[in-house]
Amino acid sequence: MRGLHRSLRLKVPATTVIPVGQASSRRARLCATRASCSTPLGIASRTALYTTFATANSSSKTPNWNPLTTAPVTNGEIADLSKQHQHPLSLADLVKHGRPPLSTEALFSSANFTLSLLPIRLAHRIQALRNLPFIVVSNPNINKIYNNYLHSLSTLLPWKHRTISNVQDEIAFTSVLAELVATHQDTIPILAKGFLESRKYISPEQVTEFLDKHLRARIGTRLIAEQHIALHYSSAAHFDPSASPTPCPEHPHYIGVINTALCPAQIVDSCAGYVAEICEYKYGIRPKWIIEGELETNFAYVPMHLEYIITELLKNAFRATVEERGRTLEPVVITIAPQRPDTEAPQVKVGPPAEDKGAFRSEAIKPLDDNAPGVTIRIRDRGGGIASDILPRIWGYSFTTFSEEEELFGTSMLSGAGGGGSSLAGLGYGLPLSRAYANYFGGDIAVQSLHGWGCDVYLKLKGVGKIH
Repeated sequence: MRGLHRSLRLKVPATTVIPVGQASSRRARLCATRASCSTPLGIASRTALYTTFATANSSSKTPNWNPLTTAPVTNGEIADLSKQHQHPLSLADLVKHGRPPLSTEALFSSANFTLSLLPIRLAHRIQALRNLPFIVVSNPNINKIYNNYLHSLSTLLPWKHRTISNVQDEIAFTSVLAELVATHQDTIPILAKGFLESRKYISPEQVTEFLDKHLRARIGTRLIAEQHIALHYSSAAHFDPSASPTPCPEHPHYIGVINTALCPAQIVDSCAGYVAEICEYKYGIRPKWIIEGELETNFAYVPMHLEYIITELLKNAFRATVEERGRTLEPVVITIAPQRPDTEAPQVKVGPPAEDKGAFRSEAIKPLDDNAPGVTIRIRDRGGGIASDILPRIWGYSFTTFSEEEELFGTSMLSGAGGGGSSLAGLGYGLPLSRAYANYFGGDIAVQSLHGWGCDVYLKLKGVGKIH
């Protein structure tokens, strides 16, 4: 299984925040702070530095409500927003607006709910990046992510004090969300490379602490935006699922990007076939797999998240099996074990469709009262296990046993998990990122290794509970 910072007296405005790293003389100014920038700056100094190492936003001060209108982002607004409570997103939040196709009123409700969450979440991420050593954020890759968050917040600020109550505003707001999703498409691989390049200035413990929080927050932010986009294109007013720039399955089991009757066995089999093809291409051997347990189990979950997690876990299991066992392969065994329905599970009421459109037919939507509220998936391999000195390190970002020659096998399905088309191969993010996805809705991943024999990996996922 595989900063020196100096006391600088800066005569600069203390209000408007402008993107870092675009000034032509950035390198010359950074030379004065390069010596040992591993110590985080004080709040006042850091804010002044972030304001100085920048160029002005090319944004209009008077919004005209063009979907791409931006507004200046001030330090005060970031401070105020980042002090506000960040709503802990649940699957129930994402399905509460009703079943597609949504009525216009339900769609407005979804848009305003989305608008109430995103500026706060973006401000929290901007503040977290500012809290890093300044030289780290000056890295071109991390700097790019910082500027992306500033830009996205600037596109939401014109909407901050508005209530979306007409079709035109809802359409424009959805365009803003689509642009936000596209802006952050490659956040994870870019951050990974940035921290790898900055490893002399920040400890692995600091990187892990930052990324654990940042990646979990990013999962929620992206999911919130993609859910409303999907609901928009599957609503009665704008029904056109195929035109959605983000996933919008036209199927009666779906509410936005949530599959209310996801079958883990089908996801596992599909991902196993994908990984086996890569394995066969690289090693000339196609491992076998067996899926057992309760194969008809289904629950409400995000398919893209499960696809990413399962693919990463199977990549490790298949690779270990091939490298350890050669051609005497024993099958990887995947067991599906549903969590028994809990009579005390939260009841989620979901409104009926506004109209019958396409595949969203009310008679095709089955009651979900008997659905398992969650599932445990065990992946068992005979790939020799993990040495005891390595086992504690597998959850650390940038820990990898991957070599440059193995780039093909490291190809990631991150695009399916909303992380962009870039590969994280060799960057050591597969397992910790998988656990971040599992943890997000209350699940987890645990590894039990018998060195010299093999591994059991337990993936526990929680669903939405009972949906009505």
